[in-house]
Amino acid sequence: MLAQLGGWAPFVLTLGWILVGCVGMAIGLFLAIFVFDLCTWKVDEWELIKQGNIAMAIVLSAVIIAIAIVVASILSGAAL
Repeated sequence: MLAQLGGWAPFVLTLGWILVGCVGMAIGLFLAIFVFDLCTWKVDEWELIKQGNIAMAIVLSAVIIAIAIVVASILSGAAL
C-alpha cells in the first residue's frame, strides 16, 4: 500500500506516528490526572485554580509535565 504512495510514503508514516503519539499522550495525561484527583480527594484542584491559587496551578502543572515526560519517553521507546 505504501508503495502506491510513492514519495508521499514517509510523510504518511510520519503523520500516522504523530497521530499515535497524540492519542497516547492524551490517554496517558487523562489517566494521570484522574489518578491524581483520586489521590487528593479532599482537595478540589480545579476550584482552587479558578479562585486564583497559584501554588495549586504550579503543582498541577508539575504533575502534567512529569507525566508528559514519562509518556513521551515510553512512546519514543527511550529509557528513562
